[in-house]
Amino acid sequence: MEQATAGKAQRVPKVAKVKNKAPAEIQITAEQLLREAKERDLEIVPPPPKQKISDPEELADYRLRKRKAFEDNIRKNRIVVGNWLKYSKWEESQGEIQRARSVYERALDVDHRNPTLWLRYAEMEMRCRQVNHARNLWDRAVTIMPRVSQFWYKYTYMEEMLGNIAGCRQVFERWMEWHPDEQAWQTYVNFELRYKEIDRARAIYEKFVYTHPDVKHWIKYARFEEKHGFIRSARQVYERSVDFYGEEYMDERLFIAFAKFEENQREHERARVIYKYALEHMVKERCQDLYKAYTIHEKKYGDRVGIENVILSKRKFQYEEAIQENPYDYDTWFDYCKLLENAEEVDVSSTRDVYERAIAQIPPSKEKTYWRRYIYLWIKYALFEELDVGDMEKARMVYKNCLELIPHKVFTFAKIWLLYAQFEIRMKNLTQARKTLGMALGICPKDKIFRGYIELEIHLREFDRCRILYEKFLEFGPENCTTWMKFAELEYILSDYERVRAIYELAVTQPRLDMPEILWKTYIDFETEQGETDKARELYYRLLQRTQHVKVWLSLSQFELSVGDENSVARARKVFEKAAEKLRENEKEERLMLLEAWKAFEYENGDDKNISYIESRMPKRIKKRRKIETPDGVRKLVFFHCFAVSCQSEFKLQNRIFRLKLDGKNTLTTSSLKTKQPSLILSCCKWRKCGKNRRRLMCLHSLMQRPNKMDFSKLLLLLLIKLFLYVRLYQWHVS
Repeated sequence: MEQATAGKAQRVPKVAKVKNKAPAEIQITAEQLLREAKERDLEIVPPPPKQKISDPEELADYRLRKRKAFEDNIRKNRIVVGNWLKYSKWEESQGEIQRARSVYERALDVDHRNPTLWLRYAEMEMRCRQVNHARNLWDRAVTIMPRVSQFWYKYTYMEEMLGNIAGCRQVFERWMEWHPDEQAWQTYVNFELRYKEIDRARAIYEKFVYTHPDVKHWIKYARFEEKHGFIRSARQVYERSVDFYGEEYMDERLFIAFAKFEENQREHERARVIYKYALEHMVKERCQDLYKAYTIHEKKYGDRVGIENVILSKRKFQYEEAIQENPYDYDTWFDYCKLLENAEEVDVSSTRDVYERAIAQIPPSKEKTYWRRYIYLWIKYALFEELDVGDMEKARMVYKNCLELIPHKVFTFAKIWLLYAQFEIRMKNLTQARKTLGMALGICPKDKIFRGYIELEIHLREFDRCRILYEKFLEFGPENCTTWMKFAELEYILSDYERVRAIYELAVTQPRLDMPEILWKTYIDFETEQGETDKARELYYRLLQRTQHVKVWLSLSQFELSVGDENSVARARKVFEKAAEKLRENEKEERLMLLEAWKAFEYENGDDKNISYIESRMPKRIKKRRKIETPDGVRKLVFFHCFAVSCQSEFKLQNRIFRLKLDGKNTLTTSSLKTKQPSLILSCCKWRKCGKNRRRLMCLHSLMQRPNKMDFSKLLLLLLIKLFLYVRLYQWHVS
């Protein structure tokens, strides 16, 4: 049966089909529906008809029915306080005070911890002018629930309205024994002030500030004394509050109020002392408002020194905050120390303390990059002790501690060694200065230490020591050309020219130098100053054996020209010719520089023949054209300029071949090839890409000299070259 039922398809109920799904012509919104309902008063229920009771029997029957209903509700749910309250309120409206009182008592038996019942019960007694009953109720309420402040407020208000001031004060005293909140104490104070009881109010404040030891309560107490003209008492209250909190729980609000009190009394010195005391003893992070108040006070009543002190304190606070965020920010330490040093009244102990804190921030990594700024803290500290404080022993200890701290095996600072040595010299302790620099050279030799030590000995006119130091310096760094030149300069000043020459000879023979060109130039200049022209010329040729740089040739030509004898111009020209021959395989820029210098030389010292000769050898600007294909397939012609540098006859012959045109005006014949220096062109053709097709472009690749008389085979070869060029140039032009 179940299988048959499962096999049958369940029927789906038919849904009414909506034939017309178009929207109605007039649309009705929910707002319109609500508005129509309100206009027609559809939701308003008509009030029940009023009943008028005309005789006592009907009244008794009505009361019986109401009491029965109330009792039934209470019997159903005794815990619901609303039923009791409605019942008692109805009895009160009927004038049955005893019955209402009975209902309240029954309700209190059910739930005596409900404040609402007590409040409604006492208010009913007060409305009915049953004072003693109300007073008894308040006594019972505050006895059972003394922490409910509303009972006490109502109780004291009732007693004050009845004029029972003594009774009201007794209620307040009972209330204060329970240590209520701040508002209760303030209410008690205001009660006494309404009746001009200043002493009683003061006594209440005395208990209040110890019951609730908050800063604002002490400030209220002091302002109370100030308001009533007791200035000395107000000051004593502030002083007691400062003693009460001590240095551990100091609050800036208390000191600001105290200082403003003194400011109102025109005691500006007292206010200034209060501000300074607070700033010295409080934590810096909790003094922002205090700094602002102090600044405003000094701007109003202080002098220039006072204002600067305030600004100094504020900036110190800012620096302390920045240092606390990042103790390795050495720039902030520098500014902080500079601020303390530039103050009008320098506090040596505080400045020294800041320096000690700064140098205690050692960089976490032993990399010189992180130590570069840090090391200047030690330098400034030592200079401060020496120049500002005048404590030389302390400055010496700073230098020694710094040198002990630096990891000299990893890196060192030559500045510290030199400053320490200079300090010892200022102290007239030359032995210790030399010992310090010697120790530096033994532990961590550096160029700067060598130079500083040598400069010191030169000032002391100890030239033998200078020679020894230079020898050690050159053993340490023989590739340093500056050291060789300084050593030679020292000997030159001492007029020992043989030593100078020997030093230069040793220098130029070193296998590795950092600036050899400057060393050679200095050596040559020295020989030139000594008038040793032959030696200087020999040095030039020795230098040319090592390098063929164009500037060396130009310098040699200028040297030959500066000799000033009758053959100087010829020697200079000969130098140019040798240079042109040697630099044929060098870069084009160097050859162009040489030719331009040669041209200037000939214009100044040569004749027309030499000028025309050098003009013929100068390069010419050539304009070339090439086809290129851009990535998008567009062909373009690009023109560029270049220089062609060649010998005289070769350049002319190449120029004439490149100027061949298709119109036949310029022809290549044997007569045109007859030059003063006849030559034969052996050209080769190289393949270059130009567009899609391959084009052959003629390149003049090499030049070979031919005999004076041209035979028939060479003439035929030239004619074939001419024909080949015509064909290729024509094809290029057509394409």
